Amino acid sequence: MKIKHILLALAVLVSVPSFAQKDELKKLKKIYEKDAPTANDLVDYKANLDKLGPIATEEGDKVYYNFYKANTASIEIAMLGPNPNPVQFSQFLSPKVIYDVATAYNATLDYEKRIGKKVFTDDIIQKANSYKPILVNVAVGLGEAKKYKEAADVLYSVYLLDKNDQDKLFYAASYAVNGSDYVNALAYYNELKTLNYSGENMIFWAMNKSTKKEETFPSKTEREIFIKGGTHEKPRDEKAESKKGEIYKNIALILIDGGKIEEAKIAVSDARKANPNDNSLILTEADLYLKLNDLSTYTKLVNEALANDPNNKTLCYNLGVTSTNANKLDEAEKYYKKAIEIDPNYFDALLNLSELKLRSDEKFVNEMNKLGTSEKENKRYEVLKSDRAKNFNSILPYLEKAVEVRPEDEAAKKTLLSVYNALEMTDKYKALKAKM
Repeated sequence: MKIKHILLALAVLVSVPSFAQKDELKKLKKIYEKDAPTANDLVDYKANLDKLGPIATEEGDKVYYNFYKANTASIEIAMLGPNPNPVQFSQFLSPKVIYDVATAYNATLDYEKRIGKKVFTDDIIQKANSYKPILVNVAVGLGEAKKYKEAADVLYSVYLLDKNDQDKLFYAASYAVNGSDYVNALAYYNELKTLNYSGENMIFWAMNKSTKKEETFPSKTEREIFIKGGTHEKPRDEKAESKKGEIYKNIALILIDGGKIEEAKIAVSDARKANPNDNSLILTEADLYLKLNDLSTYTKLVNEALANDPNNKTLCYNLGVTSTNANKLDEAEKYYKKAIEIDPNYFDALLNLSELKLRSDEKFVNEMNKLGTSEKENKRYEVLKSDRAKNFNSILPYLEKAVEVRPEDEAAKKTLLSVYNALEMTDKYKALKAKM
């Protein structure tokens, strides 16, 4: 009889924390579900979390403890009222808080799916969808403030909230690179590689009539609504190029930076095997061998890329950029001219070719400034002056076309003004200056 009494007493002792934690969970749930919690509710919420933490030993209790703990920010946001502005909203959403929320949400979703019982699943999905645009704005703000690592952390958390939105993982990796957080950048790029992410999609543009600026739309249907509404015009579709080349290029660059040359070669080679027709990957491999100063392999790969798609203006332009970076200026000029031949209105190629040819001007100016006043030096000065004018005249059509294509571009207009001034084209100089 005594043994039974002892066992019963032990059972009672064991059951106390269980009842207690169930009670704490009920209190937390009640506060969490309030539309307008008060400051006292927040105090009670945090107190119940403190009590629950040490006694939450079962899997479900741990999951919901972490869920409620991560949602402390949700209670604070709910206290702001029904329509908090983004600034108010974001003050409670540090990168760490956002990551904790995303982690807790995913753990809760996984647990409820496994046990076949939806408690917070629908609520989590609704909250994730409403939080996403605000969190993206937070990330953009951090990026503009050059807090790239924090921006990457936020975007990675947004990706965790919705793993179908792989674009956010790509931009998280890009921000991580800008923030020199190469460990996370490599992890994100490798995840994109595993997902076979390409980023290829259609971009739907239209001109805003009031601002005179182009804007993008998530779908052609949504754009059509604005066009029919009369606020937008001049619709155009643009195909976003594959981002695989950039992903593998950055994987390779991070590996090279860490002294892992062979791993970098293998990474790019594997990408080529998996995507043999992706020209961006050929360029990535070419760029890798250029950095390794293997010019023979670099040239072979460049020619392979051109043979695959000789009339690809973007490819020609990219080859111009790569050749410029390699100080192969004659090749760069050839590629930029080829891109312009394919598309005479290719602004970036027009501007880059102009900049490339302007590099010669420094050589002329330096030599002219060093000359004295002897007869021989005066003759040399006139030769150099003539050659300088010829160089400017060769640049002129490309710069004028660039300004014609994109008249709002300040850099192009300022460069053209400088050339007009150097060539003493006073009328054209004054006409362009008047438009600025």
